[in-house]
Amino acid sequence: MKDPIRISFEFFPPKTADGRAKLYRTREILQAFDPEFFSVTYGAGGTTRETTAGIVTDMCRDGISIAPHLSFGGDNEETILGLLNLYREAGVTRIVALRGDMPSGMGAVAQLVYANELVAFIRRHSGDHFHLEVAAYPEIHPESNSYGDDIRYLKAKFEAGADSALTQYFYNPDSYFYFIDQCEKAGIDAPIYPGIMPINNFDSLMRFSRNCGAEIPRWLKKRMESYRNLEDIRKLGLEVVTDLCETLLEGGAPGLHFYTMNQVDPTASILQALSPET
Repeated sequence: MKDPIRISFEFFPPKTADGRAKLYRTREILQAFDPEFFSVTYGAGGTTRETTAGIVTDMCRDGISIAPHLSFGGDNEETILGLLNLYREAGVTRIVALRGDMPSGMGAVAQLVYANELVAFIRRHSGDHFHLEVAAYPEIHPESNSYGDDIRYLKAKFEAGADSALTQYFYNPDSYFYFIDQCEKAGIDAPIYPGIMPINNFDSLMRFSRNCGAEIPRWLKKRMESYRNLEDIRKLGLEVVTDLCETLLEGGAPGLHFYTMNQVDPTASILQALSPET
C-alpha cells in the first residue's frame, strides 16, 4: 500500500468473559495497523445492546476510536435516544446506522425503521456530532426488488445525512466497481468502503453467505472444495482475499473495512501481505 488508506475493523460482542478478553487482545494487535476506527455490531432488536454499549464505553476510555452499530429493530425512540446520549458523553464520534432486523417472534408487532429514517433521527437529535456510516450492497440486498431500488435506497441514506458507507463483503471486485459506477451515475459522490471478509473456515463462510445474500463465485467454491487440508484452505483464502484487496485499492477504493469475526488472523496476515513493512 503505497499511499495511506483508511482501514477499519468490525467486531461482534462476545457472550463470555473469555471471549471479551480475547477480543481485547485482538484489538491490541490490530491497533498496530493504525485503523481509523473499530466498529461493534448490534444484535437484532438490540439483543446485544448492553454488551455492545459496554465494549464501546470501555474502548472509549482506552482512547480507541470506536463506532457502535445502531438500529431501531424493536426499540423505541426513547431507547435509541438514550444510547445516542450515552455514546456522545463517552466520547463516541462515529456510528454505523443500520436498518437492522427484528428479533425473532415479534412478527408484525413492531414496524421496521429504515436506515434513512434512523440517519434522519440521529441528525435531528445530535446534529453533526456523529460521523454516520451506512450499509451498501454491491450484489444487492437480499430483500431488494431490483438493483435500481438498492441504489435509490442508498442515495436516500446520504440525503438523510449519512457521511460514508461500508459494503457487504464480496469476492468479485467487478461487482464493487460496477456498483460505484452506478452510484456515481445516480449522483452519489460520498465514499463507499468495500467490506472484506477474510476466509478462515470455508464451510462457515458458505452458511453465513447463504443467510446474508453474499455471492461466493463458482470458481472459488470449486477450488475450496478440492482441498481437504485446513491449512491449504487458509492459504488459498489468504491469497484470494489479498489479491481482492490489491485489485480494489489499485482500482481506486478509498480504503478497506474488515469483518474480523474477532480473530487476529487472517486479517493481520492480509494486511501484512499488502504492506510488508507494516
